[in-house]
Amino acid sequence: MLKNTFIHIPGIGPKTEQRFWDSGIHNWDDFTQYCPIRLSQSKIDTMASYLEESKQNLKFSNPNYFSDLLPSSQHWRFFSEFRNSTVYLDIETTGLESWGNEITTIALYDSDFITYYINGQNLNEFPDDIRKYKVIVTYNGKTFDIPFIEKYFNIRLDHSHIDLRYILGSLGYRGGLKSCETQLGIDRGDLAGVDGFFAVLLWHDYKRTGNQKALETLLAYNIQDVLTLENLMVIAYNMKIKDTPFYEKQLPAPVLPDIPFEVDMKTVDRIRSGVEFQYYY
Repeated sequence: MLKNTFIHIPGIGPKTEQRFWDSGIHNWDDFTQYCPIRLSQSKIDTMASYLEESKQNLKFSNPNYFSDLLPSSQHWRFFSEFRNSTVYLDIETTGLESWGNEITTIALYDSDFITYYINGQNLNEFPDDIRKYKVIVTYNGKTFDIPFIEKYFNIRLDHSHIDLRYILGSLGYRGGLKSCETQLGIDRGDLAGVDGFFAVLLWHDYKRTGNQKALETLLAYNIQDVLTLENLMVIAYNMKIKDTPFYEKQLPAPVLPDIPFEVDMKTVDRIRSGVEFQYYY
């Protein structure tokens, strides 16, 4: 879809882009100085310049060029071209505010491998590992995950960032990640009753009692989030492209791996019946 995109060029909006498509200019190579729709010469020159830059940045695999020019709700457009350098990311923390809290676990999934990090074990490996990728996909990561990570590790993540909150929101799906899953008919099974704050309680239980099952349940929840992100990314991409002349470029549903940890329902039920859970819920 990226090569069919023109709205990343300053001065070109959705209506003008649609006029290009309707006139037979379907991709960057179709555009010439002899434009079939009426544009000023200065706009034609601007388009030619940006399209040449676009070709070079795609050739040299630079997604930042496109993410900087496209609004957040349109970042889906470069997903397919950079899918092989994309990672899905989600963090869990000791609290839901960045001040005074710590990262407990991080999960990454790159369509091939699941990688997870645990505070007190291998969390310090994350900053080096994340540099392997060029695009990060999150849900609400622009306001939570990425700022939290940058502050916690004192690093700058200069990746292109696709935040599904904005893309799904533009499709009418709003609320948290779990709400969007429910609206789209995705079932989490045993993890259906676990949310961000419950993940905090799982970590506290693990640290307080040493209960390995609590940690494994937390990791199962964290990993489920990143697997869901790929599923939602593909769903959103297909819903968006369906409304363009390029609907045949829809992506097949991803084949997701099994989560390497199981949810321990005894631990979940015990925490759910506890005083701390009852207080917050």
